[in-house]
Amino acid sequence: MQYKIPVQIENEDPIFLWLSLKQLAVIMVGWWIAFKTFDALKSLWKEVAAIPALLIFWFTVLVAVFKHSEMNFVQFVLAILRRNINWIERKWVQWVDSFEPMQIGYVKSSSANKKSKISFESKLDKLKNLEDKINKI
Repeated sequence: MQYKIPVQIENEDPIFLWLSLKQLAVIMVGWWIAFKTFDALKSLWKEVAAIPALLIFWFTVLVAVFKHSEMNFVQFVLAILRRNINWIERKWVQWVDSFEPMQIGYVKSSSANKKSKISFESKLDKLKNLEDKINKI
């Protein structure tokens, strides 16, 4: 029996407006942090307390809706860190997701990827030694 596999299985479905569940959760957490900041600073003027609260809220909205080359904010920051740490070995390639998020700093050396040449002379010597041993038996 054959099953159809959805092509875009990793895409998140929008729940409210154009936002997915993960994006809504990030915005709600940002709203809560912004409200707690405003609540802690409202003993000052409310207009002054609103400035850091609004900055926090808008930053979390930007983090939630950020998309660049099919990467969200966390993946993008990890890719930039990976590029800066391994600037000699790794080149930035757009539209390629070749690393897992936990593999930051992990790059295989080019010498590990090269295959060593097979020495047929050593194999022939081993075969001759084996034939000599068989003939002695």
